[in-house]
Amino acid sequence: MLAPISWRVPPRHYGPWEQFVSLLTEGLVARGVDVTLFATADSITSARLVGSAPTGYSEDPSLDAKVWEGLHIAAVFERAAEFDVIHNSFDFLPLTYSRLVRTPVVTTIHGFSSERIVAVYEKYNSGSYYVAISDADRHERLDYAATIHHGIDMREFEVGTGPRDYALFFGRIHPDKGTAEAIDVAERAGVPLVIAGIVQDDDYFQRFVKPRVDGERVSYIGPVGPDRRGEVLGGARALLHLVDFDEPFGFSVVEAMACGTPVIAHPRGSMTEIVRHGENGFLVTSEDEAVTAIGAAAGLDANAVRASVEQRFDAERMVDDYLRLYRAIVAG
Repeated sequence: MLAPISWRVPPRHYGPWEQFVSLLTEGLVARGVDVTLFATADSITSARLVGSAPTGYSEDPSLDAKVWEGLHIAAVFERAAEFDVIHNSFDFLPLTYSRLVRTPVVTTIHGFSSERIVAVYEKYNSGSYYVAISDADRHERLDYAATIHHGIDMREFEVGTGPRDYALFFGRIHPDKGTAEAIDVAERAGVPLVIAGIVQDDDYFQRFVKPRVDGERVSYIGPVGPDRRGEVLGGARALLHLVDFDEPFGFSVVEAMACGTPVIAHPRGSMTEIVRHGENGFLVTSEDEAVTAIGAAAGLDANAVRASVEQRFDAERMVDDYLRLYRAIVAG
């Protein structure tokens, strides 16, 4: 299992790719699969750990990302003959090694950061096994072995029992993620907004978010780790997920629903595969519709919201899907 090394596995707070790797790795080990995890050396796992980089380069700015990425990727391919399958969750760079080894390479594509990187996927398309994390994220020029939605550990989330008296923005603070839009919607709806997440674009934060944070109508609580995630998600009336791009998946969306919290999102990307309008959230196309949806969210049954994702997006289902794919590949 080849993880990215931006963050530790599992991540301390932010790190969706690392979270996916952790959930899948631990699930496979629990099924008796012999897994070697290539991740940062400070990662925590029940698999056999091989760590080149001491920690994530996003956690330690003194680390040169390119240097440690090169050493990290090489480490798994130099040992390729030891494995039945190499599962690449690192992005496109490991594909450039894939024709140098006989071991089949499964690549989970977590989205396309730029159209420019598609050229690499196209070059290695014929000899690779690509997995899309949503049907919406399948690229028309690529072939896929499967679409496998991410799963979460449902045992870590419970339906919230609090007053649900605030709206929530939960994610990285960046123009694409709609933080300022969430502030606008909550203000118009007359509901306090809690903002949780890392600041990925400081200029955007300083100009459009921080000036509106007053600790009452708008609060910023920083990154939230696993120890507080359920409490913060489960206490909200709704999660405002008004992203301005076609998001490939969206862990926080499923996690919110697992806590019984409806999600308000634009009908873009994977949102149409996760959000069931009027059942576990609302798909909106305007600010006016989003404001109305905050009021309507209070009328949704929290237990029904959780039930809508309990089977579809459980980590056990995800592990089953990947095991089925691995076995088919190994069987030829």
